[in-house]
Amino acid sequence: MISTELKQVILQELSLKDFDLTDATTAAMVPGWDSLSHARIVAAVEDRFAIRFKTSEVMKLKSVGDLQALVDRKRAG
Repeated sequence: MISTELKQVILQELSLKDFDLTDATTAAMVPGWDSLSHARIVAAVEDRFAIRFKTSEVMKLKSVGDLQALVDRKRAG
């Protein structure tokens, strides 16, 4: 399940008031989520959660659920 905090970060970076983000949501499904906004989202998530991603980890992300799982792993470890 996508945390409220992660959803807020994503929507804020995309300047969206609301969008139903689920584990299966991909960037292509969300208005305005392109490669440039993806980089901004990743940076904003790192800042909000005080974590850092490796490039290889970011490259493997396929969905919002993958991003949530990565955030959870980083925060736990």
